[in-house]
Amino acid sequence: MTSREEKYDLVVVGAGAAGLFAAIFAGRTGQRVLVLDGAKKLGAKILVAGGGRCNVTHDTVDPKDYAGGTPNAIRKVLRRFTVEDTIAFFANQGVELKREETGKLFPVTNKARTILDALLNACHDANVLIRHPQRVESILSTTDGYSISGEWGTIYSQRVILATGGQALPKSGSDGHGYKIAQSLGHSITERVFPALVPLILPGEHPLRTLSGLSFDATLMVKNQSGKLLHQTTHSILCTHFGLSGPGILDVSRYWRDAHEDNSHSSLLLNFFPHVPEEEIVNELLHGGTKSPRNILRKWHGERLVETILHLAGVDATGSCAQLTKKDRKSLTQTCCALKLPIQGDRGFTYAEVTMGGIPLEEVQLKTMESRTAPGLHLVGEILDVDGRIGGFNFQWAWATGFIAGTNPI
Repeated sequence: MTSREEKYDLVVVGAGAAGLFAAIFAGRTGQRVLVLDGAKKLGAKILVAGGGRCNVTHDTVDPKDYAGGTPNAIRKVLRRFTVEDTIAFFANQGVELKREETGKLFPVTNKARTILDALLNACHDANVLIRHPQRVESILSTTDGYSISGEWGTIYSQRVILATGGQALPKSGSDGHGYKIAQSLGHSITERVFPALVPLILPGEHPLRTLSGLSFDATLMVKNQSGKLLHQTTHSILCTHFGLSGPGILDVSRYWRDAHEDNSHSSLLLNFFPHVPEEEIVNELLHGGTKSPRNILRKWHGERLVETILHLAGVDATGSCAQLTKKDRKSLTQTCCALKLPIQGDRGFTYAEVTMGGIPLEEVQLKTMESRTAPGLHLVGEILDVDGRIGGFNFQWAWATGFIAGTNPI
């Protein structure tokens, strides 16, 4: 070793939520820890999360809130660092979290910067060294660990934690390069790697696009070609100039994509009236008499949305219920409760909050997050094939995997 060579006990590649968390806990054990990140400004994903407020976690976290890995494997990881542990960690850093009606937990400051600063301060207190922008281009196995290289040079470490994220929000540095590094060290990547928690696109002429800015609660259902229900969620959705967004759409996007890849004839259906039984709507229309369908539907939704529903159903908004034909009632009921959305695609990784797919959990030892193919290499966070629904679940996965890898002794 020359005098110019640097060697560490642990190098963490990626200074996102999982990487910083892993570095903190490793540093607290007395290890000499270096974090490398290619971004000019750290924590881009943390700072934009939750509309700039950072949805740190959710008050109730369960394996069913995740997709990708098996529920049993996900459970083993999540129980190692719980929601209560997350709350306690940030409390010890002087950050109080508040629970909102949805179950989401945010810092009481309503500022994501509070969370990022807490993580960076904890790194400082644990004597963790952070360098950026220093993008890692390659990692090679050596006789006593790993060599980590980039345009800036080469350093050496006994262990490496790969926390590069997936491909969502590539401007933050999560551009998929971490997958290539993992593959060079013997790992595989799932066949499907797609944007998740991502807005969906409707055709340019679709009436819902004219309601840009309007939001409402709805149930979304993904069904296969034979009509079998594959996934269902009820949440707020937002009409936009390109199609649909909002929590409900983001949650359902990965399930729509998964079904679409299996069979392009699968469908995404929308129920505008999630809290109204279909039978009640049918009965109101059947016995509405001189009332107009518009006035009946306005019991539950505003004028603009009702007009659009009637337009989509091809029903005269000015007529009465008594004038509706059987075909009209069927069309209107189906539009109200099971409108088929002609989704053209999603807005891509640039607008996605997380990645669907990645390194299979079967390739890591869940007790340590250590690679089964490359001893001394650990994998955490979004690079793994696990993605949660909206609401802080992906952050909890990051905290848990980071904690497990960081507390692993040399």
